[in-house]
Amino acid sequence: MGLKSDKWIREQAKKGMIEPFEDHLVSKGVISYGVSSYGYDMRLSDEFKVFTNVFSEVIDPKNFTTKSFVDIKGDHVIIPPNSFALARSLEYFRIPRNVLCVVLGKSTYARMGIIVNVTPLESDWEGFVTIEISNTTPLPVKVYAFEGIAQVLFFEGDEPCETSYAERKGKYQKQTGIWLPKLDKED
Repeated sequence: MGLKSDKWIREQAKKGMIEPFEDHLVSKGVISYGVSSYGYDMRLSDEFKVFTNVFSEVIDPKNFTTKSFVDIKGDHVIIPPNSFALARSLEYFRIPRNVLCVVLGKSTYARMGIIVNVTPLESDWEGFVTIEISNTTPLPVKVYAFEGIAQVLFFEGDEPCETSYAERKGKYQKQTGIWLPKLDKED
């Protein structure tokens, strides 16, 4: 399994793997985004869901309620101390069948106490990436829309998988916004 380079990422982007696509690393005056040597730094959209304790809800992945967060749309979001937000990528991804991606948080935010959940993007998965952002500090942190939040690494498998994410009808296939936690439906 090999890690794919900037050249490969550009070639695949021309085939629709990443839209919109930035073919170089943009870094002047912004949290960087675009192609790097061996990855793609994806951006945040302007949609956020920030968790709140206003209604003293228990967060339950089997019975998730929208009372647990507030929706925010804007060029940034303030994540309260020791809190959590969901966001989505600006880019739409179409992962090739023989590729697995790993999404990792950017060091600029990590150095401020912001942790982005490590997330896999499986073979034949497509959609906007729902991004989980934790503020581990005792202070509010500002996170910017339309700038970098995480790096996507592309690993090509030695052989094709028997069953792709699309073929097994994965529950987060073709995400169009910030998708909340859900369980597979019973047969």
